[in-house]
Parts: sequence; structure tokens; C-alpha cells
Amino acid sequence: MMLEKVDLTVKLEKTEYKEKMAALEVQMGELQRQCKTMEIPVMIVFEGFDAAGKGVQIGELIQSLDPRGFRVYTIQQETPEESMHPFMWRFWRKIPAKGRMAVYDGSWYRKVLSDRFEEKIKEAKLMDYYRSICSFEKQLTDDGMVMVKLFLDISKKEQKKRFDKLLESKETAWRVTKEDLEKNKRYDEYQDMMEEMLQKTDTEYAPWTIIEATDKWYATAKIYTVIIKMLTESIEKKNRMLAQEQAETESGGEKNRKLGQASKKAEKDANKFQESVLAKADLTLSYTKEEYKNRLKKLQDKMELLHSEIYRQRIPIVIGFEGWDAGGKGGAIKRLTQKMDPRGYVVNPTASPNAVEKSYHYLWRFWRAMPKDGHIAIFDRTWYGRVMVERIEGFCNKEEWQRAYKEINDMEKDLADAGNIVLKFWMQIDKEEQERRFKARQENPEKQWKITDEDWRNREKWDQYEEAVNEMLIRTSTEYAPWIVVEGNDKYYARIKVLETVIKTIEKRLQKK
Repeated sequence: MMLEKVDLTVKLEKTEYKEKMAALEVQMGELQRQCKTMEIPVMIVFEGFDAAGKGVQIGELIQSLDPRGFRVYTIQQETPEESMHPFMWRFWRKIPAKGRMAVYDGSWYRKVLSDRFEEKIKEAKLMDYYRSICSFEKQLTDDGMVMVKLFLDISKKEQKKRFDKLLESKETAWRVTKEDLEKNKRYDEYQDMMEEMLQKTDTEYAPWTIIEATDKWYATAKIYTVIIKMLTESIEKKNRMLAQEQAETESGGEKNRKLGQASKKAEKDANKFQESVLAKADLTLSYTKEEYKNRLKKLQDKMELLHSEIYRQRIPIVIGFEGWDAGGKGGAIKRLTQKMDPRGYVVNPTASPNAVEKSYHYLWRFWRAMPKDGHIAIFDRTWYGRVMVERIEGFCNKEEWQRAYKEINDMEKDLADAGNIVLKFWMQIDKEEQERRFKARQENPEKQWKITDEDWRNREKWDQYEEAVNEMLIRTSTEYAPWIVVEGNDKYYARIKVLETVIKTIEKRLQKK
């Protein structure tokens, strides 16, 4: 038991405190500047018992920081808007960019602490919340985030004493709520919840530090010491990584070239035995123009009605479109949305990340675009760029794209757990059909804008993309977020299949409701 071992009687004398802090404050300011220069993002989480001094300690911490480089977030109950999104949505929106710091007075742990204590969540969902929290922290720390988690601990007696002091004055009494007093009354029960939280989320990549918070001076000095240690270790780690990259670049040579060739050959050999999902697609499937028109009208009319129903029942939907260039994504999206209420859906065209987006975790920009309950988010290209174009073009390293499969599965599980319907379409065409469409676009003045030199360059890497797509489909098609391969050589057939799939999935969910 982590909390039972804590000695809450430890103190620091004023003289010793001042001596220590004089040096610690200088170090903290210098480390903040280094983190900014080295583009290291930092998250500092303050959790613990009410009245343990989180606000006071945050105030002490920021005295030594440049205010232009950090932001403090106070985490309260979810707003109505936040409650209509997945649990972690509001926290993804509050992560710091590279080189910046974010300080949290309360955090994502509120869900498994205060909300749980006040019975605002179902116990059956508790493990899902823990999974989401650990996944969130793992994804960010793998991407270079420094995650400092501080738990401020005080005894039941000390907490009651602080509450009583606050209640004595009209100016401070408002800070003590009925819920606070109830937690003190049932201190042991709440402590058990905190103990469970600490044990389930104390990880190698995001460890907890218990802060003995009875004595303010001791707590402040320990908080500074812990943060300084973690920032220093992170800077040293990044320096080692940069030095290693530099050494590898300089060494180059025949040995590295041969190793690279051997690695590529092994990967290519392995891919020979990999199941090909795309090869199973029957690209001869088609509809006549007459069949297409009849089916399209009926399906769009049905989609119009279902769109109103999912809004009424507050069911959120996430639909992702991937596929070959000229594979028909735009045409399918247009027919899917043609009779939908434009106030209830957003189409998000995904291009290369801009400078701001590059300063965050690659999933940040997608989390921000996730729909609230009753709305639909459609993505024309998606987060799967990480394991396709970024992988093949070298925009991320092998370790980054390999771990992305789990990161993506975890994100989609969060969406599904929050009630989202998640569908992903791969628009499949063959190489000959793509060439025909490319040439048709070039010859049509109204469609020339759709074809670029980059499209032709990507075509030269068809085999590499095909291998990457097959691996992606196999590793990320799940029960809660399936991939649907759409046979797209015939545009009519492809558009109808997309509409039919979306409608069938919505109807199935409505039957369950």
C-alpha cells in the first residue's frame, strides 16, 4: 500500500528551506529554458486530498517559471459540451506543444476519484477509464512528453483542521463544499479509491510521486526536487538520442548500407507470406447507371431519416475514408452526405500537418475534430497516414509507426467506449484504373486541379503502399472499429456500398438502443 508507508510528520525548518529553494528556483528556470530550446513538452499533474495545498504549491512552482512558457489548467466537472465527447477529448485539447509546459490542478484522474466517489460513473466502466488513462500517458511519453505526477497527501485530522479554518471566514468558506466534507467524513473509503488509482496508474513511463503535504515548506522543496530531477533526466536522454543520431549519420558507410539492405530484404521476405486483404477484393463488381440511380435515391432518403434519428438519440459517428489517389473518396463522401442536414456533420479534409500541428502528438489534431453526441465527423484521409505515407516517405521512424497501430486501436476503443459508431473505408482500385483516372483528370480542364506531380510520384511506390495497407488493415480492423474494403473500380458500386454499410450499421445500433 503506497499511502500507508508515507510519513506525514516530516518537516523542513525555515532556514534550511530558504537555502534549498534559492538554488532550486534558479535550476527550475534554467531547465524550463532548456526544455523550450530542445522542444521538450512537459505536463505537471497535481492530484491528492482536498485542502492538501495543490493551489498553493502550483503558485510556488510558477514563481520560478517564465509565464510565457506555461499554462495552468484547473480541472472542474465536465461542461455540457465536454460531457458530449469521449472522456479523454477535453484533455487531448489541453496538452502542451513541444517546448511548453502545462500544469494541472486536478486532471483526468477526477473521473476515477471524485466522480467515482460521488457515484457519477458506473463501476463497470472503471477499468475502461484506467485503460484510457494509461494509454493517454503512454502515447504522450513515447512521443517525448515529460509526465510529472504529484500526489499531495495529508491525514484525515489535518484535512479536517484545514477545512475548519477555511470555514471560519466568509472570505474562504465558499472553498469548502458539501462534497469536501463528505470526503473527510468517509476519508478511509476515499483513501482506498486513491490507493487503487495510484497502484493501477503508477507506471515506468508516468510514475507517481507522493508528496508529504502536512508541512508546506517540505512539500514545496520536494516538488521542486522531483520536477528538476525528471526534467534533467529528460534533457540528458534527448542529448544522448541526438548524439546517437549524429554518430549514425556521420558513420554511414558500407556496414550501415548492408545492414539496411538486409533489413529491407527480411521485411520484404516476410511480406511475401503476409495475408493480402486487398487481393481478395472483386474489382469487377458494378452497377448499371439505372441500377445506381434507383438504389442511390432510396439509400439517400433513408440516410436523411437516420441522420435525424441519431441526432435525437445522441449517437456520435466517426467515418474515415482512406484509399488510393483517385480511388473515389470524394465522390463517396458527396453521395453519403447529399441529403444529410449540414448542421449535423463535418467533413474534415486531412492534409500534411502544418507547423502548429507538428508541434503536438500526431493524434492531437484528430482528437480535436471528434464529434459530440448526435453528430457525425467524416475524415477524408485520417490518422492512418502515420502507418502509410509517413512510414513510406520517412516522415517518422520505424519505432514510431510500429507503435502507432496500438495507439490508433486505443484511440478508436476510447471512441467506441464513449458510444461512437466507428467505420473506416478503404477505397480499392487497381493500378490500371488509377492510371485511367489520372489521365482523364489531366485532359479535363475542370478536374486538372485534382491531379498533382505528387500523385504520379506516389504511384511509383504502389507496391510499398500495398504492403503497408495490407498490414494496416490486418492490424487495425477491430470489432469496434472495422475496416471495410470498398471495391471501387466501378464508382457506382463503390458509392452504393458505402451508403449501404453506413445505413446498416446505424440501423443495427438503433435496434440495440
